[in-house]
Amino acid sequence: MRVFMKIAGAAALLTLLSACVGAGGPDLDATAGAETDMAAGPSGPVPGSQSDLEESAGHRVFFAFDKYTLTPQAQSTLARQAAWLQEYPETRIRIAGNCDERGTKEYNFGLGARRAEAARAYLVSLGVDASRITTVSYGKERPLDPRSTEEAWALNRNATTTIVAVGT
Repeated sequence: MRVFMKIAGAAALLTLLSACVGAGGPDLDATAGAETDMAAGPSGPVPGSQSDLEESAGHRVFFAFDKYTLTPQAQSTLARQAAWLQEYPETRIRIAGNCDERGTKEYNFGLGARRAEAARAYLVSLGVDASRITTVSYGKERPLDPRSTEEAWALNRNATTTIVAVGT
């Protein structure tokens, strides 16, 4: 009888675990619908994935010091993003505005917001539905390069596009 109880308990546990795995687990969120880099094969990134966006169109545009106007290079990248987004009309994105470390926290949050909005407005002007785009400002809180050099500051002055949902 004791052996039977152990086997029944183990079977119940395995059934419960397989149900969790089949359902995607408890931490499945909206981004899980977007194929991740792990699914990329030898032929390149999964179409419609963040890696595909980065490789096909670019996901980051850069700004001059204390500016939020789009350079011709930024406009070119955003034009490629708009074309990519037209291929994947169910994809929703977030544009994060970022700054270098100089300036106050409050000032940089405002500047980051203006940078994200400039990128968003340009995508909308190219035909991307505004309801597909959210913006956020991280100010100087999330630097790509933590060094205090001109090279690092130039890298940290950006707006970064990230896929947040696919098929919703």
